[in-house]
Amino acid sequence: MRKILTVFFAVLLNITVVAQDENPFNVICKKQVMVGEQFNVSYELDGNGKNFTGPNFMDFEVVGGPFSSSSSSVQIINGTVTKSDKTTYSFYLRAIKEGTFTIPAATITIDKKKVKSSTMEITVVAGNGGGSSSGAKRGGGNMAAENTDEVFLEAVPNKRTAYLGEQIVLTYKIYYNIGISQLTISKAPSYSGFWTKDITDNNGTLQQSSCVKDGKQYAVATVQEVVLIPQKTGILTIDPLDISCIAQIRTQRQRQRGYDPFEDFFGDVMGTSYTNVKKEIKSQPISIEVKPTPAADKPDTFKGAVGQFTFNSSIDKTEMQSNDAFTLTYVVSGKGNIELLEMPKPVFPPDFEVYDPKITTSTKNNSYGISGTKKAEYIVIPRVSGQFRIGKTDFTYFDPQKGRYVTLPSDEYTLNVARSDGEGGSGVIYAGGQEAIKIVGSDIRHIMTDARLRRFSGTLFTTRSYYIVMAVIAALFVAALITHRKVRKFNSDEVLVRNKKATKIARRRLQNAYNYLKINDQSHFYEEFAQALWGYISDKLNIARSQLSMDTVREMMSGKKAPEDIVNQFIELLNSCEFARFAPGDPGKKMDDLYQKGVEVISQAERVLS
Repeated sequence: MRKILTVFFAVLLNITVVAQDENPFNVICKKQVMVGEQFNVSYELDGNGKNFTGPNFMDFEVVGGPFSSSSSSVQIINGTVTKSDKTTYSFYLRAIKEGTFTIPAATITIDKKKVKSSTMEITVVAGNGGGSSSGAKRGGGNMAAENTDEVFLEAVPNKRTAYLGEQIVLTYKIYYNIGISQLTISKAPSYSGFWTKDITDNNGTLQQSSCVKDGKQYAVATVQEVVLIPQKTGILTIDPLDISCIAQIRTQRQRQRGYDPFEDFFGDVMGTSYTNVKKEIKSQPISIEVKPTPAADKPDTFKGAVGQFTFNSSIDKTEMQSNDAFTLTYVVSGKGNIELLEMPKPVFPPDFEVYDPKITTSTKNNSYGISGTKKAEYIVIPRVSGQFRIGKTDFTYFDPQKGRYVTLPSDEYTLNVARSDGEGGSGVIYAGGQEAIKIVGSDIRHIMTDARLRRFSGTLFTTRSYYIVMAVIAALFVAALITHRKVRKFNSDEVLVRNKKATKIARRRLQNAYNYLKINDQSHFYEEFAQALWGYISDKLNIARSQLSMDTVREMMSGKKAPEDIVNQFIELLNSCEFARFAPGDPGKKMDDLYQKGVEVISQAERVLS
């Protein structure tokens, strides 16, 4: 029996050697693929060579390669040891159009002689709308990737129906059961119709866990978390998030000419290898139904706050003298659209001088959304003495969990203002607002008893000085009138006002971003930097914040006849800002590079959009 097997294998090996001699360098791939499908093309050489040169795959997109691998087999027949070598060069391609194409030949040098491989025809048929985003499918050929649903991205909103102004937490999760690395965001959604804030807290590293999905075991990690607050009602669609990564693909050697029968005895141990392939994957689009807050029983004090809040007020003193300042503070705390809500405004007595409030916001971000505190501090100066009352001020918010409006009142305060030395006719006059105090001494001047009068000869109205003074007054009046009309016209043109102020506001935000850059505060840096970019383009092109998107920015800049390279630079900068914190590398250098590029791009845009 042993002799029969030996003869059988010897004959088989002889046939193999003949086949190898006839075709030492062959191309191997599938005969038919779909548009969008990723597939493997291998050039297999029986023996060893050098100076491999791949072809120009002009009809396909090259995803990865060339990846080289080699194998050796040793056969012992009747005490005779035979060794054979095999070298494989693999490419991963993606079909991009229908038709019949030729996989071209590659070249390699064998014994100082350049040898060409064989060629092969491949047919590309229409795709089914899915295809290669999850990887190459198993097929014929030497190396077939086992990568069906081995890595994919999923967008997971915590709710699909929300009220106007209600926050939604959208989480992007990547599932994988193969090795992945170099994860970067290729294209971020525009989130048209939403106010957004990135709340990702992974410090640039993926925190993975395990789960079972569709009956398969996966490792899962959060790529990005975003809070969305809808700014308009209706069905709003969120475009997919595109990411790229390097995936470690397991490949399986198939039976071909030169197949060693002893290799099958060891199964996958001898036939399996791994190769790194660049993969482009995207999440599914998400639709959110946004409902208006109920019209029934809506209080007049409701200003758009949605969530769960508390409301408190405090005053630093209630006993004072006239012209002394006191501070009234309102504080709203809770979970919801805290950064967007409008603070309630108290009503003060008419003889009180009130400064614009100082508004400060402090927020915390986690997987449940945004929570925090918003505070308004009013500095007030009573100008007259007496007893005064500051009535209660109502703060109203809509609670989406309860489905109703909630109104919270502030405290009432009674102020006892004593008369000060500077009140009334004491000689202190307040011009109002923040103008300086003017001291005039006493309000009654003594009559001068030693004054001497002299007769004026001539008529004042006929002197040259009179006409010069009147001409100057008339010219000043005309100039003031023209200036007033220009200022009034300028201020009435909201588009022009926003356009003129766009650069000033952007510079202020860039300065804030630079301050955060110096202390390496990534979270606040990216927030200020993004506000500088989006705010500038919103004011410059008169685009409502709720309608901002990459597409509208490109369309409006092109409509202003901005050069295409500047448009592309601005769009690229917006994209870079969205995912710079997730890109590998030194965070400080990334922020510095992004800041320098932002200053340059805004300066270039200002020259062409002014």
